[in-house]
Amino acid sequence: MQSRRRFIGNVATGLAGTLAGSQVLGANDRVRLGVVGLGTRGGELLREALACPNAVCLGIADIYDKRLEEAAALAPGARLHRDYRRLLDDPAIDAVIIATPPHLHGEQFVAALEARKHVYQERPMAFTVEDARRMRDAGERARGLVAQIGHQSCSSGQTLDAAAFSRPELLGKITTIRAHFFRNTPHGKPQWVRPVYPDMTPDHLAWESFLGTAPQREFDAYRYQNWRLFADYSGGSVTENLSPQLAFWYRILGLEIPHAVTMTGGLYLWKDGREIPDTMHVSLEHAEELLFSWDSGFGNGQLGVAEEVLGTHGSISRGQQIRYTPQKVNRPEGNEMAGATRTAPRAHVQNFLDAIRGLAAPNCPIEIGFRVSIACRMALESYRQQRTVLWDAAREEIV
Repeated sequence: MQSRRRFIGNVATGLAGTLAGSQVLGANDRVRLGVVGLGTRGGELLREALACPNAVCLGIADIYDKRLEEAAALAPGARLHRDYRRLLDDPAIDAVIIATPPHLHGEQFVAALEARKHVYQERPMAFTVEDARRMRDAGERARGLVAQIGHQSCSSGQTLDAAAFSRPELLGKITTIRAHFFRNTPHGKPQWVRPVYPDMTPDHLAWESFLGTAPQREFDAYRYQNWRLFADYSGGSVTENLSPQLAFWYRILGLEIPHAVTMTGGLYLWKDGREIPDTMHVSLEHAEELLFSWDSGFGNGQLGVAEEVLGTHGSISRGQQIRYTPQKVNRPEGNEMAGATRTAPRAHVQNFLDAIRGLAAPNCPIEIGFRVSIACRMALESYRQQRTVLWDAAREEIV
Protein backbone atom coordinates (compact mmCIF):
# COMPACT_ATOMS: atom_id res chain seq x y z
CA MET A 1 0.00 0.00 0.00
CA GLN A 2 2.86 2.40 0.80
CA SER A 3 4.38 1.83 -2.65
CA ARG A 4 1.05 2.56 -4.28
CA ARG A 5 0.46 5.74 -2.27
CA ARG A 6 4.02 6.93 -2.94
CA PHE A 7 3.70 6.41 -6.70
CA ILE A 8 0.32 8.09 -6.88
CA GLY A 9 1.69 11.04 -4.94
CA ASN A 10 4.70 11.30 -7.23
CA VAL A 11 2.54 11.31 -10.35
CA ALA A 12 0.14 13.85 -8.93
CA THR A 13 2.92 16.27 -7.99
CA GLY A 14 5.04 15.73 -11.10
CA LEU A 15 8.05 14.43 -9.17
CA ALA A 16 8.30 10.92 -10.60
CA GLY A 17 11.91 10.23 -11.53
CA THR A 18 15.06 12.05 -10.53
CA LEU A 19 16.10 15.46 -11.78
CA ALA A 20 19.35 15.49 -13.66
CA GLY A 21 22.30 17.25 -12.08
CA SER A 22 25.48 18.60 -13.54
CA GLN A 23 24.60 18.52 -17.24
CA VAL A 24 21.20 20.23 -17.02
CA LEU A 25 20.89 23.14 -19.45
CA GLY A 26 19.52 26.51 -18.46
CA ALA A 27 15.79 27.13 -18.66
CA ASN A 28 16.17 29.15 -21.87
CA ASP A 29 18.99 27.22 -23.48
CA ARG A 30 18.54 25.77 -26.93
CA VAL A 31 18.62 21.96 -26.99
CA ARG A 32 20.72 20.71 -29.89
CA LEU A 33 19.42 17.34 -31.06
CA GLY A 34 20.59 14.39 -33.08
CA VAL A 35 18.37 11.58 -34.39
CA VAL A 36 19.42 7.95 -34.79
CA GLY A 37 17.00 6.19 -37.14
CA LEU A 38 14.84 8.35 -39.39
CA GLY A 39 12.11 5.87 -40.27
CA THR A 40 8.44 6.67 -39.82
CA ARG A 41 8.68 6.96 -36.05
CA GLY A 42 11.98 8.80 -36.04
CA GLY A 43 10.58 11.35 -38.47
CA GLU A 44 7.49 11.86 -36.30
CA LEU A 45 9.59 12.41 -33.19
CA LEU A 46 11.89 14.84 -34.97
CA ARG A 47 8.93 16.88 -36.20
CA GLU A 48 7.54 16.97 -32.67
CA ALA A 49 10.86 18.08 -31.24
CA LEU A 50 11.35 20.81 -33.84
CA ALA A 51 7.85 22.11 -33.08
CA CYS A 52 8.87 22.61 -29.43
CA PRO A 53 10.36 25.99 -28.49
CA ASN A 54 14.13 26.38 -28.67
CA ALA A 55 15.07 22.99 -30.15
CA VAL A 56 17.23 22.44 -33.23
CA CYS A 57 18.48 19.34 -35.05
CA LEU A 58 22.22 19.26 -35.79
CA GLY A 59 22.66 15.66 -36.90
CA ILE A 60 20.82 12.64 -38.33
CA ALA A 61 22.07 9.08 -38.66
CA ASP A 62 20.47 6.32 -40.72
CA ILE A 63 21.74 3.24 -42.53
CA TYR A 64 19.54 3.77 -45.62
CA ASP A 65 20.69 6.44 -48.06
CA LYS A 66 17.17 7.45 -49.11
CA ARG A 67 16.29 8.40 -45.56
CA LEU A 68 19.36 10.58 -45.31
CA GLU A 69 18.27 12.34 -48.49
CA GLU A 70 14.83 12.92 -46.97
CA ALA A 71 16.47 14.18 -43.78
CA ALA A 72 17.85 17.18 -45.61
CA ALA A 73 14.32 18.48 -46.12
CA LEU A 74 13.33 17.88 -42.50
CA ALA A 75 16.38 19.48 -40.95
CA PRO A 76 18.30 21.63 -43.43
CA GLY A 77 21.89 22.03 -42.36
CA ALA A 78 21.96 18.94 -40.14
CA ARG A 79 25.03 16.76 -40.56
CA LEU A 80 24.14 13.39 -42.09
CA HIS A 81 25.76 10.12 -41.00
CA ARG A 82 25.49 6.49 -42.03
CA ASP A 83 27.20 5.44 -38.78
CA TYR A 84 25.41 6.63 -35.63
CA ARG A 85 28.72 6.65 -33.74
CA ARG A 86 29.90 9.57 -35.86
CA LEU A 87 26.83 11.51 -34.72
CA LEU A 88 27.66 10.71 -31.09
CA ASP A 89 31.18 12.04 -31.63
CA ASP A 90 29.81 15.52 -32.35
CA PRO A 91 30.38 17.63 -29.21
CA ALA A 92 27.82 20.19 -30.40
CA ILE A 93 24.93 17.73 -29.88
CA ASP A 94 23.32 17.77 -26.44
CA ALA A 95 20.74 15.00 -26.82
CA VAL A 96 19.74 12.19 -29.16
CA ILE A 97 16.45 10.60 -30.15
CA ILE A 98 16.90 6.89 -30.86
CA ALA A 99 14.16 5.39 -33.04
CA THR A 100 15.65 2.18 -34.40
CA PRO A 101 14.36 -1.44 -34.25
CA PRO A 102 14.32 -2.85 -30.68
CA HIS A 103 17.26 -5.23 -31.13
CA LEU A 104 19.55 -2.19 -31.62
CA HIS A 105 18.36 -0.22 -28.59
CA GLY A 106 20.76 -1.64 -26.03
CA GLU A 107 23.96 -0.89 -27.94
CA GLN A 108 22.90 2.57 -29.10
CA PHE A 109 21.42 3.72 -25.79
CA VAL A 110 24.54 2.77 -23.83
CA ALA A 111 26.81 4.35 -26.44
CA ALA A 112 24.82 7.60 -26.34
CA LEU A 113 25.03 7.90 -22.56
CA GLU A 114 28.74 7.08 -22.63
CA ALA A 115 29.14 9.89 -25.18
CA ARG A 116 27.48 12.19 -22.60
CA LYS A 117 24.27 12.76 -24.51
CA HIS A 118 20.78 12.98 -23.04
CA VAL A 119 18.65 10.22 -24.58
CA TYR A 120 15.06 9.87 -25.72
CA GLN A 121 14.77 6.11 -26.35
CA GLU A 122 11.77 4.97 -28.38
CA ARG A 123 9.83 2.06 -26.90
CA PRO A 124 10.48 -0.59 -25.79
CA MET A 125 13.53 0.43 -23.81
CA ALA A 126 15.21 -2.96 -24.12
CA PHE A 127 14.69 -6.07 -26.23
CA THR A 128 16.42 -8.61 -23.99
CA VAL A 129 17.02 -9.01 -20.26
CA GLU A 130 20.76 -8.55 -20.81
CA ASP A 131 20.15 -5.30 -22.69
CA ALA A 132 17.79 -4.07 -19.97
CA ARG A 133 20.43 -4.62 -17.28
CA ARG A 134 23.15 -2.94 -19.35
CA MET A 135 20.94 0.05 -20.10
CA ARG A 136 19.86 0.47 -16.48
CA ASP A 137 23.48 0.25 -15.30
CA ALA A 138 24.56 2.78 -17.93
CA GLY A 139 21.86 5.13 -16.72
CA GLU A 140 23.07 4.82 -13.14
CA ARG A 141 26.61 5.72 -14.23
CA ALA A 142 25.48 8.65 -16.39
CA ARG A 143 25.05 11.22 -13.66
CA GLY A 144 23.72 14.54 -14.85
CA LEU A 145 22.06 13.07 -17.94
CA VAL A 146 18.35 12.65 -18.69
CA ALA A 147 16.92 9.46 -20.17
CA GLN A 148 13.30 9.38 -21.31
CA ILE A 149 11.71 6.13 -22.54
CA GLY A 150 9.24 6.70 -25.37
CA HIS A 151 6.06 5.46 -23.70
CA GLN A 152 4.09 8.57 -24.57
CA SER A 153 1.10 7.51 -22.48
CA CYS A 154 3.16 8.43 -19.41
CA SER A 155 2.87 12.11 -20.39
CA SER A 156 -0.83 11.93 -21.15
CA GLY A 157 -3.18 14.13 -19.18
CA GLN A 158 -4.87 10.86 -18.24
CA THR A 159 -2.00 10.14 -15.82
CA LEU A 160 -3.29 12.86 -13.49
CA ASP A 161 -6.88 11.62 -13.75
CA ALA A 162 -5.77 8.01 -13.21
CA ALA A 163 -3.73 9.01 -10.16
CA ALA A 164 -6.72 10.79 -8.68
CA PHE A 165 -9.05 7.86 -9.37
CA SER A 166 -6.53 5.30 -8.04
CA ARG A 167 -6.64 6.42 -4.43
CA PRO A 168 -7.24 3.37 -2.20
CA GLU A 169 -10.42 4.87 -0.76
CA LEU A 170 -11.88 5.02 -4.28
CA LEU A 171 -10.61 1.75 -5.75
CA GLY A 172 -10.11 -0.45 -2.70
CA LYS A 173 -8.05 -3.58 -3.34
CA ILE A 174 -7.16 -3.98 -7.04
CA THR A 175 -7.02 -7.60 -8.12
CA THR A 176 -7.41 -7.40 -11.88
CA ILE A 177 -6.48 -5.25 -14.87
CA ARG A 178 -8.00 -6.36 -18.17
CA ALA A 179 -6.49 -4.78 -21.27
CA HIS A 180 -6.72 -5.26 -25.02
CA PHE A 181 -5.34 -3.96 -28.30
CA PHE A 182 -7.14 -4.82 -31.55
CA ARG A 183 -6.76 -3.64 -35.16
CA ASN A 184 -7.95 -4.67 -38.59
CA THR A 185 -6.71 -4.04 -42.13
CA PRO A 186 -8.32 -4.52 -45.57
CA HIS A 187 -7.93 -7.80 -47.46
CA GLY A 188 -4.56 -8.02 -49.13
CA LYS A 189 -2.92 -5.48 -46.80
CA PRO A 190 -1.35 -7.45 -43.94
CA GLN A 191 -0.55 -5.53 -40.78
CA TRP A 192 2.96 -3.97 -40.77
CA VAL A 193 3.94 -5.17 -44.27
CA ARG A 194 5.73 -2.42 -46.21
CA PRO A 195 6.92 -2.39 -49.82
CA VAL A 196 10.56 -3.02 -50.70
CA TYR A 197 11.96 -0.27 -52.93
CA PRO A 198 14.41 -0.84 -55.83
CA ASP A 199 17.17 1.17 -54.17
CA MET A 200 17.18 -1.06 -51.08
CA THR A 201 20.42 -2.71 -52.16
CA PRO A 202 23.74 -3.35 -50.38
CA ASP A 203 25.14 -0.20 -52.02
CA HIS A 204 22.48 2.00 -50.42
CA LEU A 205 21.76 0.14 -47.17
CA ALA A 206 24.26 -0.76 -44.44
CA TRP A 207 23.08 -4.33 -43.82
CA GLU A 208 25.68 -5.23 -41.18
CA SER A 209 24.72 -2.17 -39.16
CA PHE A 210 21.07 -3.23 -39.31
CA LEU A 211 21.89 -6.72 -38.02
CA GLY A 212 23.88 -5.45 -35.05
CA THR A 213 24.14 -8.33 -32.59
CA ALA A 214 21.28 -10.28 -34.22
CA PRO A 215 22.14 -13.57 -35.98
CA GLN A 216 24.13 -13.10 -39.19
CA ARG A 217 22.16 -13.49 -42.43
CA GLU A 218 22.66 -12.78 -46.09
CA PHE A 219 21.36 -9.43 -47.29
CA ASP A 220 17.56 -9.39 -47.32
CA ALA A 221 15.82 -6.10 -48.06
CA TYR A 222 12.45 -7.58 -47.08
CA ARG A 223 13.67 -8.39 -43.57
CA TYR A 224 15.11 -4.91 -43.24
CA GLN A 225 11.96 -3.13 -44.38
CA ASN A 226 9.61 -5.44 -42.46
CA TRP A 227 11.63 -6.04 -39.31
CA ARG A 228 8.50 -5.99 -37.13
CA LEU A 229 7.58 -9.41 -38.54
CA PHE A 230 10.72 -11.23 -37.33
CA ALA A 231 11.67 -12.41 -33.85
CA ASP A 232 15.34 -11.45 -34.23
CA TYR A 233 14.41 -7.76 -34.26
CA SER A 234 10.93 -7.33 -32.80
CA GLY A 235 8.38 -8.62 -30.32
CA GLY A 236 5.49 -7.63 -32.57
CA SER A 237 2.38 -6.49 -30.78
CA VAL A 238 3.94 -7.28 -27.39
CA THR A 239 6.77 -4.76 -27.69
CA GLU A 240 4.83 -2.30 -29.87
CA ASN A 241 1.44 -2.29 -28.15
CA LEU A 242 1.42 -4.11 -24.80
CA SER A 243 4.44 -2.13 -23.61
CA PRO A 244 2.79 1.34 -23.53
CA GLN A 245 -0.32 -0.03 -21.83
CA LEU A 246 1.87 -1.63 -19.16
CA ALA A 247 3.96 1.53 -18.81
CA PHE A 248 0.92 3.67 -18.06
CA TRP A 249 -0.26 1.49 -15.17
CA TYR A 250 3.22 0.61 -13.94
CA ARG A 251 3.73 4.36 -13.56
CA ILE A 252 0.41 5.00 -11.83
CA LEU A 253 0.32 1.95 -9.55
CA GLY A 254 4.04 1.34 -9.05
CA LEU A 255 3.78 -2.32 -10.07
CA GLU A 256 6.95 -4.38 -9.97
CA ILE A 257 8.12 -6.92 -12.56
CA PRO A 258 5.57 -9.79 -12.72
CA HIS A 259 6.67 -12.98 -11.00
CA ALA A 260 5.00 -15.20 -13.63
CA VAL A 261 3.91 -14.64 -17.25
CA THR A 262 2.05 -16.87 -19.69
CA MET A 263 1.51 -16.05 -23.36
CA THR A 264 -0.55 -18.07 -25.82
CA GLY A 265 -1.68 -17.47 -29.38
CA GLY A 266 -0.33 -17.90 -32.86
CA LEU A 267 -0.36 -16.96 -36.52
CA TYR A 268 -4.07 -17.38 -37.09
CA LEU A 269 -4.52 -14.80 -39.85
CA TRP A 270 -1.44 -13.75 -41.82
CA LYS A 271 0.31 -16.74 -43.46
CA ASP A 272 2.98 -14.63 -45.11
CA GLY A 273 6.22 -15.91 -43.58
CA ARG A 274 6.13 -13.69 -40.50
CA GLU A 275 7.33 -15.15 -37.21
CA ILE A 276 5.44 -12.88 -34.80
CA PRO A 277 1.91 -13.98 -33.79
CA ASP A 278 -1.06 -11.94 -34.95
CA THR A 279 -3.44 -13.15 -32.23
CA MET A 280 -2.42 -13.55 -28.60
CA HIS A 281 -3.29 -13.55 -24.91
CA VAL A 282 -0.83 -12.57 -22.18
CA SER A 283 -1.37 -13.15 -18.47
CA LEU A 284 0.98 -11.37 -16.04
CA GLU A 285 0.87 -12.34 -12.37
CA HIS A 286 2.20 -9.66 -10.03
CA ALA A 287 3.45 -10.00 -6.47
CA GLU A 288 1.01 -7.21 -5.52
CA GLU A 289 -1.67 -9.93 -5.88
CA LEU A 290 -2.85 -8.45 -9.14
CA LEU A 291 -3.46 -10.18 -12.47
CA PHE A 292 -2.86 -8.10 -15.60
CA SER A 293 -4.36 -9.82 -18.66
CA TRP A 294 -4.01 -8.58 -22.24
CA ASP A 295 -5.53 -9.69 -25.54
CA SER A 296 -4.43 -8.54 -28.97
CA GLY A 297 -5.34 -9.37 -32.54
CA PHE A 298 -5.09 -7.97 -36.04
CA GLY A 299 -8.26 -9.44 -37.50
CA ASN A 300 -10.98 -7.25 -36.00
CA GLY A 301 -10.88 -3.68 -34.70
CA GLN A 302 -14.20 -3.67 -32.87
CA LEU A 303 -12.77 -3.54 -29.34
CA GLY A 304 -9.96 -1.10 -30.12
CA VAL A 305 -7.55 -0.22 -27.31
CA ALA A 306 -8.59 -0.01 -23.66
CA GLU A 307 -7.95 -1.10 -20.09
CA GLU A 308 -10.20 -1.82 -17.14
CA VAL A 309 -8.78 -1.57 -13.61
CA LEU A 310 -11.00 -3.52 -11.24
CA GLY A 311 -10.95 -2.86 -7.49
CA THR A 312 -13.24 -3.84 -4.66
CA HIS A 313 -14.50 -0.26 -4.28
CA GLY A 314 -14.48 0.92 -7.89
CA SER A 315 -13.25 0.58 -11.46
CA ILE A 316 -11.29 2.72 -13.90
CA SER A 317 -12.04 2.44 -17.61
CA ARG A 318 -9.41 3.90 -19.92
CA GLY A 319 -9.63 4.30 -23.67
CA GLN A 320 -9.77 7.58 -25.54
CA GLN A 321 -11.37 8.85 -22.33
CA ILE A 322 -10.86 7.79 -18.74
CA ARG A 323 -13.68 7.25 -16.24
CA TYR A 324 -14.16 6.07 -12.66
CA THR A 325 -17.20 3.97 -11.69
CA PRO A 326 -17.87 3.06 -8.03
CA GLN A 327 -18.77 -0.42 -6.89
CA LYS A 328 -22.00 0.35 -5.09
CA VAL A 329 -21.72 -2.79 -2.97
CA ASN A 330 -18.78 -1.17 -1.14
CA ARG A 331 -19.21 2.52 -2.02
CA PRO A 332 -22.98 3.11 -2.04
CA GLU A 333 -22.42 6.87 -1.83
CA GLY A 334 -19.87 6.94 -4.65
CA ASN A 335 -20.41 8.78 -7.91
CA GLU A 336 -19.08 8.27 -11.41
CA MET A 337 -16.33 10.65 -12.48
CA ALA A 338 -14.90 11.42 -15.92
CA GLY A 339 -11.34 12.54 -16.48
CA ALA A 340 -10.99 16.04 -17.82
CA THR A 341 -7.23 16.70 -17.94
CA ARG A 342 -6.08 17.56 -21.45
CA THR A 343 -2.86 16.29 -22.98
CA ALA A 344 -0.61 19.09 -24.16
CA PRO A 345 0.66 18.87 -27.75
CA ARG A 346 3.92 16.95 -28.06
CA ALA A 347 3.75 16.35 -24.31
CA HIS A 348 6.30 13.52 -24.03
CA VAL A 349 8.99 15.12 -26.17
CA GLN A 350 8.40 18.47 -24.46
CA ASN A 351 8.78 16.76 -21.08
CA PHE A 352 12.14 15.35 -22.25
CA LEU A 353 13.34 18.80 -23.29
CA ASP A 354 12.06 20.31 -20.04
CA ALA A 355 13.92 17.66 -18.05
CA ILE A 356 17.15 18.49 -19.87
CA ARG A 357 16.66 22.14 -18.86
CA GLY A 358 16.00 21.18 -15.23
CA LEU A 359 12.34 22.23 -15.36
CA ALA A 360 10.81 18.77 -14.84
CA ALA A 361 11.57 15.12 -14.24
CA PRO A 362 11.23 12.60 -17.07
CA ASN A 363 7.74 11.10 -17.01
CA CYS A 364 9.02 7.70 -18.12
CA PRO A 365 12.47 7.18 -16.59
CA ILE A 366 14.69 4.14 -16.99
CA GLU A 367 13.24 2.27 -14.03
CA ILE A 368 9.78 2.15 -15.64
CA GLY A 369 11.28 1.18 -18.99
CA PHE A 370 13.27 -1.57 -17.28
CA ARG A 371 10.24 -3.20 -15.63
CA VAL A 372 8.15 -2.97 -18.78
CA SER A 373 10.95 -4.42 -20.93
CA ILE A 374 11.36 -7.41 -18.63
CA ALA A 375 7.60 -8.07 -18.56
CA CYS A 376 7.47 -8.01 -22.37
CA ARG A 377 10.50 -10.29 -22.72
CA MET A 378 8.89 -12.73 -20.27
CA ALA A 379 5.79 -12.84 -22.48
CA LEU A 380 7.86 -13.51 -25.60
CA GLU A 381 9.87 -16.23 -23.86
CA SER A 382 6.66 -17.86 -22.63
CA TYR A 383 5.32 -17.95 -26.17
CA ARG A 384 8.60 -19.30 -27.57
CA GLN A 385 8.94 -21.99 -24.91
CA GLN A 386 5.20 -22.76 -24.75
CA ARG A 387 5.13 -22.61 -20.96
CA THR A 388 4.74 -20.20 -18.05
CA VAL A 389 7.99 -18.42 -17.23
CA LEU A 390 9.05 -16.99 -13.88
CA TRP A 391 11.18 -14.02 -12.84
CA ASP A 392 14.08 -14.71 -10.49
CA ALA A 393 14.46 -11.28 -8.90
CA ALA A 394 17.64 -12.17 -7.02
CA ARG A 395 19.51 -13.25 -10.15
CA GLU A 396 17.52 -10.98 -12.47
CA GLU A 397 16.84 -13.84 -14.87
CA ILE A 398 13.86 -15.45 -16.55
CA VAL A 399 13.53 -19.09 -15.46
